Amino acid sequence: MPLPKYHSVYLVLKERLRDGLYDQRVPGELELMEEFAVSRATVRKALENLTQEGLIERSAGRGTRRLQPPGQAGQQASPAHRMAGLLDNIIAASLDTTVKVIEHEYVPATGPVAQMLQIEPRSQVLRAVRVRSTKAGPVSFITTWVPREFAHNLGRRQLGRKAMLVLIEESGVEIGRARQSISARQADANVAALLGLPLGAALLSVSRVVYDVKDRPVLWLQGLYCPDRYEYEMELSRVGNIDAKVWVSKDFNAYMR
Repeated sequence: MPLPKYHSVYLVLKERLRDGLYDQRVPGELELMEEFAVSRATVRKALENLTQEGLIERSAGRGTRRLQPPGQAGQQASPAHRMAGLLDNIIAASLDTTVKVIEHEYVPATGPVAQMLQIEPRSQVLRAVRVRSTKAGPVSFITTWVPREFAHNLGRRQLGRKAMLVLIEESGVEIGRARQSISARQADANVAALLGLPLGAALLSVSRVVYDVKDRPVLWLQGLYCPDRYEYEMELSRVGNIDAKVWVSKDFNAYMR
């Protein structure tokens, strides 16, 4: 069953609000009717949903304006935070977690690392291994490689307190995009011990390369996640014209079990 038109408009507007694409003023009903080719009733229903969620405020004479979410007044959505759909970022942002840095050292880039980061083999990269946990226990084992030129803000102590993408961005690097693949893997002896799992336990495996706005790879991440400890849910919507409709992700959620 296709999504109702009002819900499709609602999802697109919610994404724009979350990404900071609207400063204060949100387009009015007529503008949105023209943009989405829908009726006034459809636009009003979408705006009502956003109002109920506390994302916008509507008033006669002043139009529609964006509201800052609690705790974010005066903050702008950064490129790193716009990647909130990335699996480990969801867990870090929405759950009460702690990070333990297992390894933190500069090493020569091996062939696969050099290829993924588009650097010369044996170039110096920071290799960091971290385990993220909740009160219920470990949930992820993450290995990350970062070229030295992007790693000067990634000390062991900092990595235990902040997300790596945020630290990289704070050093002046503007994050542009990411490429991610998800598959399955079995836990080896080391990973099983750190995650408190039996040897050979099934894990969700994520491989991701993050690029800056100049399209330079700034990190390669390989993450292993315990699939029995949370769910990952994605909502997709159809967008585009009739000749080139595509599925685009609109909402992401992580649930602890």
